[in-house]
This record gives sequence, structure tokens and C-alpha cells, in this order.
Amino acid sequence: MPQTLYEKLVVEILRAIDEGVLKAGDRLPSIREAASARRLSITTVKRAYQALESQGAVEGRPKAGYFVRTVHAPPEAPLVPVSEPEPVSTPVDVGRLVLWTLQRLRGKKALPLGAPYPDPALFSWRRVYRRTDGIARQLADWDVADDLPPGHPELIRQIARRHQRNGLDVDPTEIVITAGATEALNLCLQAVARPGDTIAVESPTYFGMLQAIERMGMRAIEVPTDPQRGIDIDALARLLERQRIDACMTMPNIQNPLGFIMSDERKRALVELAARHAMPLIENGVFNELYYGEEPPTTLKSFDTAGLVLHCGSFTKSLSAGARIGWAVAGRYREQVEQLKFINTHSTSSLAQRGVANFLAHDGWDHQLRGVRQALEERGALMRSMVRRFFPDGTCMSQPRGGYLLWIELPGRVDTLALYREALDRGISIAPGRVFSNGELYGHFLRLNYSFEWTPPIEEAIKTLARMAGHALREGRSTAPVTDVAPRLSC
Repeated sequence: MPQTLYEKLVVEILRAIDEGVLKAGDRLPSIREAASARRLSITTVKRAYQALESQGAVEGRPKAGYFVRTVHAPPEAPLVPVSEPEPVSTPVDVGRLVLWTLQRLRGKKALPLGAPYPDPALFSWRRVYRRTDGIARQLADWDVADDLPPGHPELIRQIARRHQRNGLDVDPTEIVITAGATEALNLCLQAVARPGDTIAVESPTYFGMLQAIERMGMRAIEVPTDPQRGIDIDALARLLERQRIDACMTMPNIQNPLGFIMSDERKRALVELAARHAMPLIENGVFNELYYGEEPPTTLKSFDTAGLVLHCGSFTKSLSAGARIGWAVAGRYREQVEQLKFINTHSTSSLAQRGVANFLAHDGWDHQLRGVRQALEERGALMRSMVRRFFPDGTCMSQPRGGYLLWIELPGRVDTLALYREALDRGISIAPGRVFSNGELYGHFLRLNYSFEWTPPIEEAIKTLARMAGHALREGRSTAPVTDVAPRLSC
């Protein structure tokens, strides 16, 4: 959805404040000066300045103009803890909590700050369904074989072309179509490990990975993960020297919930470590298309020479959640994944596959994605600015390099599961931090979705959450005390 002129001006000024170009106490150009310099109407500039004032970024002074507000913040905390206890392999028990939190959203008209999916208004999903409907009308007969794994040939070809365009040469025969990324992750895990096996995951990690481990009766070991650099490869190497780890599930690009992108050097090091120990790597690349900047990130798969990386992708986060189309590039495990796909769910709708393939071939997805990425980056800047200015002092947050999710650490160990319940009663949804770990480590963290159009209700919801967090902090409503080993964020 294209931004209005006043929204663009708001984002430009917020970026200037964040980058230190405008500092606390600096006076903004007068409304007339800004309108003349930027060739905007006075009404547009006035609306932008008023929006910045309502967000707490600037303050208006009678007969003096608008000035950047002074924001008191504590010094930045270290990114990683000084000392950490040894991670241990444990049975997983997050499924009930995840289901409970998601069920509470059903039937409630809650503002979707806790939603796992992006704002559908950003995407051309209606075009996908029109393509699908047109194909259905043209079909004279239905061939059941079209539904069988590995999937429809044209969709497989389009996915292989997409990977090639983004820098990864993929053998189309490695690709198996699935019903979304969740099924791809489950099938890949089932192909490489058995009940009772130990699976390494990032900490924090996407709860869908923990659910897959739990579903199959496996054990998880959480590896410390830096909010900007990714999984601690040295810590993983030490674990591999001392115990058997049967697979590692990781999200090296735009990780959920931290939002980092691992460097090529660290990706290569992780793949080489896995190869030395013959450890399969299940790579979740569901957000790969939503990167900020000019170049798409590389994948673990691009450094894989042993066929140990199983790359999972999906269109649910970057095109249409309703289509439920994903895939696995399964390397040496391709045959097992294909057989498991047939045994578990038999097939993925051929009609949906054809509709997506047709869209990819004819509807200019790259052009649309450029607009989506720009909108998400700008909305992320707005969300970070609001959190910085209204949440309690000591609140820290991630610095996403793509996607639409912001990971927030509240001071004083404010219990975000209790905050989640209270917020839902007020018509606001959030994602409590406890669902991103198998333990209590992230009980004072929460995740917010910033993909939705910035509206007065969204703005007020952020301010309401900030007031609730401040009230909980003053009342001392905190999580149970745990060892302080959570990766620290920028404050």
C-alpha cells in the first residue's frame, strides 16, 4: 500500500533522529520552510509534525516551533551475557501454551500486534485467487496424479527460478511442494531424526520449530543466539564435542523473533561445522523475500556441498497466507521427504499450486515486493520510535533487518504472559515471550507485529501497552526469577 506524503515525511524525520542527524533540542524547520523546501503543502507538513508530536518524537512550543524531544535512555547493554550455564537437552512442552495463546485471538476483534502473519493488504493475494479461479474454469478434466508429490512441475520450475534469481542454484529435482512452511519443517525433521533424538535450536526460536520437535517426541537443546550475529557457533561446536546432536533447526535470515541476518562468513562456518559432524541443518527461509536493502540474503543451502542442508520456504509470509504453499529443498534427504509427504498428507492442492505458479510467471511479483519491503521498513521505524519514546526506561528491542516483527525486552522482569491477558481484554493482541523457548527465559519479553497500516487505533494501542507495562513495573508484577542468560538487546 503506497504511503501518503505526510507519512513519508514522518519516516524521514524519525530516521534523521535515529541516525543522530537531528538531536534532542534541535529545532525543526518551520511549517512554511519545510513546505517550501520539500514542495509540499502546508497542510501536509502540519499533519506530519502533529503526528510526530503525538508519537512523542517532537514537541511543539508556542510561538517557537517544533523541537526534537529529549529522551532519557539507559546506556546500551552488552549484546551477550558474560557467563552462561551449559545448555541441556530437555523434552519440549510448548504446544499447549502456543495453542492457548492463539485460540484466545479467535473470535476477538483484537488489534493484531501479536499476529504471526503480515497485513494481507500489503500483498496481491486477490490476483493469486483470480489466477486459480481462471485455471479451474479452463480445466476440462482432473488428473489425480497432478496432486501427488513432489508437486506440480510448473510451480517447481518457478521456485527453482526464484532461488536462482536470489543467488542459489537449485536442482529442481530436490524440491518437494508442501502445505506451507510448517509442513516442510515437520517433514524435514521427520526425515533426519527419530523420537528421543536431540535437536539444537536458537534461543529464542520460532515456536513452530519447538512444536515440531514436541510433536515427534524429540528433545530440544537451546543454543545461545546473539541478537545481531545469530546462533553462537562456538557454543554449538562445544556441545557437539561432548554429546550427540542429531540435527539443528535454524533461521539464519530475518530470524523470528530477533530479525537478524547472519553474515556469509558465519553461515559458511555453520555449514562447515555441520559437515564435520554429519549433522543435518534444517533451514527456515520463510522470511527471505522480506529483506531490507538492495540485495537478497544468501542461504545456508548456498554453502552446502554435502547435501546436509534442508532448506524450507513458503509463500505464506510474502504472498498469501491462505494459499498454504511451501516447499523443501531437501538435499540428500529428498526421497525421504517426498515419501513422508505422501504418507502424511498425500498431496498439496494442484489447483492452488497452478494458481501460484501462474501468478509468479505473469504478475510482476518483484515489483510488488519492492513496495512491500519499503512499507515494512518504514512501519518498523515508526514502531521502534513509539516503543523508544513511550515504554518504560530500560526497555530494549531488536533491530530487524527484514520482516515485520519486533522483539522487546521489558525491564524489571515484567510478566508478559500476564500482560498478554490484560491487553487482550482491552482489544490488543501481543505475542508473549514464553512461547519462543522451552523454559522461562523469555517471560519478560514480547513480540509485536508492525506490518499493519499505521492508524490512530494502532498508535493508541502502543501507548496503552506502554502504560500497562509501566503500571506492572511500578506494582512489581514480574516473572519468576531465573538465571540472567537471555541475549541482551539494544536499549
